[in-house]
Amino acid sequence: DSCSDYGSRDKPGTALGRTVPDGNVLFPDIFHTDHLLFYERFKAYQDYILADCKASEVKEFTAEYLEKVLEPSGWQAVWRTNVFEVLVEVVDVDYSALKAVVQLSEPFLCESQDSTFTLDCMQELLELKECQIPLQELWVVYDESGEFDQTALAVEHVRFFYQCIWRTWDEEEEDDFDYFVRCVEPRLRLHYDILEHRVPSGLVADYQNLLSQCEELYRKFLNVRNSISSSDSDSEVENVSMVEGLKLYEKIEHLKQKLKLIENPLLRYVFGYQKYSGLQAKGLRPTGTKITHVVSSTMMASLLQSLLRDKLCPESCGEELEIQFHNDPLAAVNACYEGDTVIICPGHYVVDGVFCIADSVELEGYGLPDDIVIEKRGKGDNFVDCTGANIRISSLKLVQHDAVEGILNVHHGKTTLENCVLQCETTGITVRTSAELLMKNSDLYGAKGAGVEIYPGSTCTLLDNGIHHCKEGILIKNFLDEHYDIPKITMVNNMIHNNEGYGVVLVRPTMPSDVKDASVERTKACVEGFRQEELPECVTDELELYEQAEISEQTEGNYEIANELGVTSARKSQMHKKRLSELGITEADDNLMSQEMFVSIVGNQFKWNGKGSFGTFLF
Repeated sequence: DSCSDYGSRDKPGTALGRTVPDGNVLFPDIFHTDHLLFYERFKAYQDYILADCKASEVKEFTAEYLEKVLEPSGWQAVWRTNVFEVLVEVVDVDYSALKAVVQLSEPFLCESQDSTFTLDCMQELLELKECQIPLQELWVVYDESGEFDQTALAVEHVRFFYQCIWRTWDEEEEDDFDYFVRCVEPRLRLHYDILEHRVPSGLVADYQNLLSQCEELYRKFLNVRNSISSSDSDSEVENVSMVEGLKLYEKIEHLKQKLKLIENPLLRYVFGYQKYSGLQAKGLRPTGTKITHVVSSTMMASLLQSLLRDKLCPESCGEELEIQFHNDPLAAVNACYEGDTVIICPGHYVVDGVFCIADSVELEGYGLPDDIVIEKRGKGDNFVDCTGANIRISSLKLVQHDAVEGILNVHHGKTTLENCVLQCETTGITVRTSAELLMKNSDLYGAKGAGVEIYPGSTCTLLDNGIHHCKEGILIKNFLDEHYDIPKITMVNNMIHNNEGYGVVLVRPTMPSDVKDASVERTKACVEGFRQEELPECVTDELELYEQAEISEQTEGNYEIANELGVTSARKSQMHKKRLSELGITEADDNLMSQEMFVSIVGNQFKWNGKGSFGTFLF
């Protein structure tokens, strides 16, 4: 059959597997269709079912597909609901309604949670439904002849579509693009990314929560809208309902936009998620002492002598040190309290767990980074999570495998990363809202996403680093929620090269164009660089050795980044002032507004990036 996506009617024998139903052993086996591969579903929806239809045409296109491949009668199925299963026989199909006309099979087979579903009861229920059952509630009984392969697959495609892809509000969406491209493909990819553990568990939970919220609000919205449309009066009650409806509509649109961000594989981590249930900080040790933890797989006398000379000598420390020895860096970090230090000796350490650093501690490699390797093994969302107020990590090489999330997440507080090597797997370093990262003289590579992801409201200072061979070098994010500030970014003398996409990408929502002229002066200030007193206090001491370089042909990307960040900041300021004005606050502090632009981007080199040094992604 030209409309087949699996097997052919001309060939004897089925190409599908069979599944033995749970529970009632008298039930016949059913076709095993619920484990289709991504490309099988993708091909079916794109080539045979939906093609380039609009959302309003989905049911019509699906009915046309079913007419071509679905046997109109002569097959059995198990009708499943939340409370019972019963064996039925299909005698006709109402293609336009996506329903099958059925009758009870003989002998009568039924399984339910209680004994109320007798033969007479089921007959009465079918009569109430006019013997029509939605196709997605039917599981086709296995037949080895191959005659019903297409029927089983067609029913599976309808069931999966309405369970996992379709949203009740889809028909009301604008049809700027065909429905498959706009909705089906991204949702299908997300479904399989979740199945194959490529999406962080926190993001999956957020998506399901957002979807539930949106469905509930949409039901309320429909009720309000129906109550207005059925009312003929122009009463105060109707006016109140209209206001309520508008508020619900705005909330729904906001949630839908967030859902789209997670559904889109390019923007999935733009939205991100803010929840973090990491360990609480221990604080100071009850005794008040601070301990130096020494990690080494084996401790040789020569190594101990070197450590005593370089790191543990009381003369150099100014006080007597209390020392604990470990052979596992994860155990050493877990034993830390506020102010402790972990010294990791040369070696290759394989850990199967997450570094949750909630206190202000220092992790220091004793030697060159390539000689002190900490490798993550085993599946898991995270590798290093930082929530401490002031964490320092230096002279280590972190190697990540088989991961879902990035190699290092700064959730809260400040993390300083110096002289480190990071071999990534998914994304690299994530600097979340209100967190701060200072990264110096380090090398980061191999991320399948961005090397560094910078969230709005964060502070990120990158000095003399190499960021290369990632999908994108640096991804700067901007939330939909306008109350978030743009991130405070300082980039000086970094080498950003050989990334698949752009060296730096700014992802932001489309802003109103009518504030463009008002942003010129602020943009100019941003491009020309800032005075030292305008930089965040936390980085001024780090920048004393750097002079602001002239923009050259080699570093023209610096200009592009600074320019775009300046425009974004100015537009947000303009929008903020407009909101203040609407609230009756006519005077806005321009000096305060300009503090959003704490940005210095000079001396960076961008080479051999696939799409260029800088790009802006509007959504």
